[in-house]
Amino acid sequence: MSALLFRLKAAQRDLIERCGGIMRVVEKSGYSKSEVGRWNNAGEPDLMPLSAIVTLEADCGLPLVTCVLAEANGRRLTDPEEERRAESCVIARHADVMRNAAELAQSVALAIADGQVTPAEASGVDRMASALEKSVSDLRAAAAAIKARGGDKAQLHVVGGEG
Repeated sequence: MSALLFRLKAAQRDLIERCGGIMRVVEKSGYSKSEVGRWNNAGEPDLMPLSAIVTLEADCGLPLVTCVLAEANGRRLTDPEEERRAESCVIARHADVMRNAAELAQSVALAIADGQVTPAEASGVDRMASALEKSVSDLRAAAAAIKARGGDKAQLHVVGGEG
């Protein structure tokens, strides 16, 4: 399978997970459990039809498959939630990046520990890399909003402290 197909399959699995799992996707999409299972299986080449992609992305509010398709053509999607994310605390976004980077490092270390990376391990690494990529994007959006406002105060608070 091509690298694009692996990315699409990973996006499909993420979409199914974010929509509540195989059985909920069966209910939402109208497709059979076996068909949805093939979409969710990295070893199967089956891709979701456009109607299922549109329905499921609208359900969870995340254009996971659409983003992969756009990137395959050298494009990026804009995010209507960018303003909301941009208003988020930059410190929290940084913490998300650090946590996801550590999880990715752990996933890679476990995958290469025996000197061979299996397809299942590669899928795990890909999931962790996807989470890191999203958290970095969120941090960049927060930083862009701060630049647009001409700066911002760090929202640090002492736990248990006054004022």
